[in-house]
Amino acid sequence: MKKENYSKIFIILGSLNITCLLISNIITIKTINIFGLIFTAGDILFPITYILNDVFTEVYGFKKARFIIWISFFCNLLMVIIFGITIALPVDETFEMQSALVNILGSTPRILFASFISFLIGNFANSIVLSKMKVKTKGKYLALRTITSTLIGEGLDTLLFIPIVFIGTLDLKSIFFLMIDTYILKVLLEVVLTPITYKVVKFIKRKENVDTFDNEVKYKIF
Repeated sequence: MKKENYSKIFIILGSLNITCLLISNIITIKTINIFGLIFTAGDILFPITYILNDVFTEVYGFKKARFIIWISFFCNLLMVIIFGITIALPVDETFEMQSALVNILGSTPRILFASFISFLIGNFANSIVLSKMKVKTKGKYLALRTITSTLIGEGLDTLLFIPIVFIGTLDLKSIFFLMIDTYILKVLLEVVLTPITYKVVKFIKRKENVDTFDNEVKYKIF
């Protein structure tokens, strides 16, 4: 069996990706209104996760991107289990914030389910599209590849995640506009962030001396 090697940079980026996912799934229950557009608080982390999602596939290839996707999900699962245990533990009479704790952390099982569906489908779609386009274009047109893959991946993520999380707490009209506004925000951000993505990818490729092409890869999620 071939031994996998993970550099310090890869571990740092992977840790950052996991941290962003965990934070996002806690704060995403809050909706925010900016200039009449409605978003979830979790969207503030999109600029970071957008770049990271592309870096893993563009630099390290689909297999290592797959590893990050799964390890991120299972870290999220562990967080939700701990939250559930914390809520279920007997409450001391001096603790007066149990209802607030339940309102915030108790929503995470539904968010985990939404994350399981949307995060896995969205991220794997993004990674597979980016990987295949890189092979087809022989590594050229990075902007086209990152924007196209993110449009597809984040489109699927938004389409699945928001209805699962907010059905029953928001009316259908609000959910529809939340989906539209969130997707518009992500599309605008991906265009604005493209020059930064270029620089980050170029820097990491140079530091790692790695530029992976998935020529013989079979795109299995397991």
